[in-house]
Amino acid sequence: QLQLVESGGGLVQPGGSLRLSCVASGFTLDYYSMGWFRQAPGKEREGVSAISCCDDRSYYADSVKGRFTISRDNAKNTVYLQMNSLTPEDTAVYYCAARWAPGGNVPRMSSDYDHWGQGTKVTVSS
Repeated sequence: QLQLVESGGGLVQPGGSLRLSCVASGFTLDYYSMGWFRQAPGKEREGVSAISCCDDRSYYADSVKGRFTISRDNAKNTVYLQMNSLTPEDTAVYYCAARWAPGGNVPRMSSDYDHWGQGTKVTVSS
């Protein structure tokens, strides 16, 4: 059974950092593009970052550029999102998603992705 499980969320003060992890089971990530999305209360889900399967091409939303870094370790079947300089506006449930994409593209829309985790909550507050 194909599954994505996020972890690493929690409560952090403004200016702090968190590293989210997304572990895949039931399949290998080698030829999957991976994305991170977030949904704040009362808002639509938005794309945060994405990374291609095979050449580390990546995408970042303007709101997180320079603060967040996406990476992947295919040997561990895991994708990470390092989040620095967090602000209250980053408070949301964060989801990882996977899309079969051996061509190496970097999908940005939630509709592009086939598989989703259940999310991990990030709260930035003093």
